[in-house]
Amino acid sequence: MEKNTLTKLENTFEEDVYKGLTSYPKKLSSKYFYDEKGDKIFQQIMEMPEYYLTNAEYEIIDTYTPALAEIFKDEEKGFDLIELGAGDGKKTKILLQYLTKNNYKFSYLPIDISKHALLDLKTTLKKEFPQLEVVPKQGTYLDVLHELNEFKHRKKVIMMLGSNIGNMVHENAISFMQGIQKSMHKQDLLFMGFDQKKHPKKIIKAYSDKTGITEAFNKNILVRINNELDANFNPDKFIQWESYNPETGTAKSFLVATEPQTVFIRKMNLHVDFDAWETIHTEISQKYDLKTIDWIAGQVNLKIVNQYTDAQQLFKNFLFAI
Repeated sequence: MEKNTLTKLENTFEEDVYKGLTSYPKKLSSKYFYDEKGDKIFQQIMEMPEYYLTNAEYEIIDTYTPALAEIFKDEEKGFDLIELGAGDGKKTKILLQYLTKNNYKFSYLPIDISKHALLDLKTTLKKEFPQLEVVPKQGTYLDVLHELNEFKHRKKVIMMLGSNIGNMVHENAISFMQGIQKSMHKQDLLFMGFDQKKHPKKIIKAYSDKTGITEAFNKNILVRINNELDANFNPDKFIQWESYNPETGTAKSFLVATEPQTVFIRKMNLHVDFDAWETIHTEISQKYDLKTIDWIAGQVNLKIVNQYTDAQQLFKNFLFAI
């Protein structure tokens, strides 16, 4: 019998794992970090002092919520607030609280790849804002892009907080934003966060903390493969490594095999060989400057309406229109 006689791939996760681990160099998508355990680890990451992104954007939302509410509003018909990658909604709740308290007419549509995050968010929102209309949807960004065009009967505000756009190389970011642009009408807005270029050491520290929380987050994808595909990865035989190129603004995360090993993924009948110090590329975290954002906006026929930043100018949120 051949070493690998591939069984039928049943879902996108299996397809992506197979393609990623049989390619060279090996790669796995960071979107698979997120399951119930991964969600909890990411909550810990957002509380780390090294992970500046959350607090910086929280400051932006907290500072500019009244101004944003006035820009978002439509007094006659109201508006749909559609958030891509809603997560736990910590920052968004600042805006939701202000909008509900001041009787703005709107509905909130959180979208996330993690069903656990959406269930938790829906539960907390029901307690905190019982009158708020919440319509959660599970799926990837690509899953929902084609559905955005259905929201055309009143103004929609598409919101993407955090560094989610940074998980895409420029080519994919342009394609993704083009998809959003095609769903937008004259009155619609896009509010999106972009992590900024800064001292390389600060970026490296944000993704390679000494406590090992970020490493556990990266390794959770191996745990998922073990649990869901009946594999025998030993996460202790991998280390997490972060690199940053200040010229391109690209931070990359890797899992690095510390010794030669063969992993068997039983559900796919797949053996995966690793040499010592061979890598699995797990994540990209792109950092931006104004010139790059302006260039991307031009590529997708969006105009920058305004930009908002924190006191230290670590992070920026941009408001786009067509």
